[in-house]
Order: sequence, then C-alpha cells, then structure tokens
Amino acid sequence: MTTTVEFSTPRRSARIFRKLKVKVHGRGQNGRKFRETCETLVVSAHGGLLMLKHEVVNGELLEITSPETQEEIECRIVYLGDLCAQGQRVGVEFLTPAPHFWGLEFAEPAPSRIESSTLQ
Repeated sequence: MTTTVEFSTPRRSARIFRKLKVKVHGRGQNGRKFRETCETLVVSAHGGLLMLKHEVVNGELLEITSPETQEEIECRIVYLGDLCAQGQRVGVEFLTPAPHFWGLEFAEPAPSRIESSTLQ
C-alpha cells in the first residue's frame, strides 16, 4: 500500500529545535494574570512552541520577554497541546514577524511549490 502526502503550503520560515529560557505573561484559563519563566522547545521567525505551567486559552495574547536582551514581543496562542507533568505545550505566533527576536538566523523559506512524498 502506498500513501502520497502533499504539502501545498510551505512553512513561512524554518523551525529550529532550541531550548531557550524566556519570561511570559498573560492571562490564564481562569482569567487571572500570570508571569512565568519557561523554556522554548521550537522557535521560528514567526513564533515558537513553549512549555508553560499555566493553563491558557487558544487565541489569547501573551507577551514574551527575552531575558538576554529584555526585548518584548506580543504573540497569539495558536496551538494547545495536552497537559502533562511538565505543563502544556503552547504554540504561539508573533503578531508581527520578528526573525531576530530569538537571536538566531533562520533559513530562507523554500520556493512556493507543491512538495510530495510517498510513504510505503
């Protein structure tokens, strides 16, 4: 049996698996303000994946601060993973692209074309 998977929308920027300490503040699921120091799991020029202890709501706004540069950026929660002992994986998207926020260089996006791969 052969399965073909097609990706018609390439990612806007490369993702890098990187653990970086950041400070996050926003409103939790209970509506109360919180501040937390957490780690990133994956970062990109358009956002990242964080491991948060506080439960949050998809679509809410968060503010992330880089402890190294004290730079702050607003982002929107776009993904919520399952709760686990370490917390919850939370995907965020910057409200405006910030390719230098993480202090890393990201590869240029792939040319716009349909990519396909065959799984057997």
